[in-house]
Amino acid sequence: MIGRLIERMEIVRGQIAVVASGTPVSYGELLESITDWGKLLDAQGIGPGDVVLLKGTFSRASISALIALFQKQAIVILLAPTSYEKEAEFLEVGLAQWKIQANSGDIAPRETTAEHPLYETLRKAEDPGLVLFSSGSTGVSKGTVHSAARLLSKFATPGKNLRTLAFLLFDHIAGVDTLFYSLFNQSTLVLPENRSPEAVCALIAKHQIEVLPTAPSFLNLLLLSGAHEAHDLSSLKIITYGSEMMPASTLQRCAEAFPNVRLIQKYGTSEIGAPPSKSKSNDSTWVKLGGDGFDWRVADGKLEILAKTAMLGYLNAPSPFTPDGYFITGDAVEVDGDYVRFLGRDSDIINVGGQKVFPAEVENLIRKLPEVEDVSVYGEPHAILGAAVVAKLKPVNSEASLKALRIAIRGALSGQIEPYKIPQKYVLTQESLTTARGKQIRRTKDG
Repeated sequence: MIGRLIERMEIVRGQIAVVASGTPVSYGELLESITDWGKLLDAQGIGPGDVVLLKGTFSRASISALIALFQKQAIVILLAPTSYEKEAEFLEVGLAQWKIQANSGDIAPRETTAEHPLYETLRKAEDPGLVLFSSGSTGVSKGTVHSAARLLSKFATPGKNLRTLAFLLFDHIAGVDTLFYSLFNQSTLVLPENRSPEAVCALIAKHQIEVLPTAPSFLNLLLLSGAHEAHDLSSLKIITYGSEMMPASTLQRCAEAFPNVRLIQKYGTSEIGAPPSKSKSNDSTWVKLGGDGFDWRVADGKLEILAKTAMLGYLNAPSPFTPDGYFITGDAVEVDGDYVRFLGRDSDIINVGGQKVFPAEVENLIRKLPEVEDVSVYGEPHAILGAAVVAKLKPVNSEASLKALRIAIRGALSGQIEPYKIPQKYVLTQESLTTARGKQIRRTKDG
């Protein structure tokens, strides 16, 4: 697949591949960078089956280094700035033999034999590999091992040439997906230096961006900021969103703010990549999954997916696949014909006196209040009920009264949901309630 990518890039050498730090980089220039990185790798003796940690963010250097490493059939561990504090862990768990700092070009060897059954599978198949680590918020990060050839195989069929913003992170499965979709389809990928609503809207207007892949939490911030009203975003054709559940209220506001933009819910995980998806409508949270090489089913209310782009397995955890190859997602869903609607992670469900509470349902209602910028709902141990529902609130007004917010929320939720779902405890915060990867932070310890 990397050979096919290079062929497609050669055809459009004069066209712009990426815009990095405001500077356009043509496909020809990117190909030259890939060649230069290949020479550097050859000089160090890095070749098939070697395990390399590539440290960097979206840039001309990191993109070129990644493709060059795939050309050498190396196994690449990606490490972006939001995970730099986990570098030692990734090096150890990933058994990295080399560490490369993309932007400086520094290459340093490490003494390890990198022996692991999944790595041996890649070496025997003569496939390049990609290792992505989970956020690891609840402990040691899990390393997912992919065949890069298998992961990129879905791009064999040409898609649409659309100018795209690389909003999602370099070491995130959706970020990798965005990168290679853009390059395989000879598009232009604009690399942001700042992911604030104002900066993103300014980039969309300046570069006439057509596709914004992002997360619901960012869209909520964007709508609250009003930045979309201060810039000409008429070039936008598609907004895709994923990484976390989309609140129905946020989706409705987004559909109203962008009436001429197609809103598409994406679903994907580090383990299986992102299967094709189609939203029922712009303001619907129902989504159709599947396509060539993908299938899904529901077992005990939880989604299971069979994917041609599935990982080979975890470096440091048991297999999450069923005997017949379906990935156990842990996502609770409702089904309506060919469509599914996500209710929440199985691990997030709060059991209150034997009754199940899905945090997303409660969060969706609380976010409708104009006083609330964001909210995270989770459970805390309770001596009688087993668990109590807690709402951590980020108010629009930093001087907001906790008592006033509690009264407003309880009044708004009364009659909307069952009493046991209404939070019993409220906590104020000014910190972000989503991770850099766009996932909701749900605390169960300190509130």
